[in-house]
Amino acid sequence: MDCLFCKFATKEIPLEFIFENEDLFSINDISPQAPTHILIIPKRHYENAAELAFNEGSTLVQMFQIAKELAERNELNGYRTVFNTGSSAGQSVFHAHLHLLGGRDFTWPPG
Repeated sequence: MDCLFCKFATKEIPLEFIFENEDLFSINDISPQAPTHILIIPKRHYENAAELAFNEGSTLVQMFQIAKELAERNELNGYRTVFNTGSSAGQSVFHAHLHLLGGRDFTWPPG
């Protein structure tokens, strides 16, 4: 498999992680859409959030727990979490990952 996030997870491509445990790692987004834009990524490959939810619910819960911890660490008084599922929704890396965005005001509906 030629998955960029899998190569990060196995450290085939070295990268500084913001957070790492047995199941997950977090990195800063290379194209941030907010002052704080962190990706929370499972080490095991799932193509998208729907596949992750049906196969590994505990990892999904853990991702949101880490998002909360990282938001607190970054002193965010509010934040947005986003999964893009499918190319028409903006998913560009087909390995499930949760976006944690904060540090600015957001509008609704999102763009």
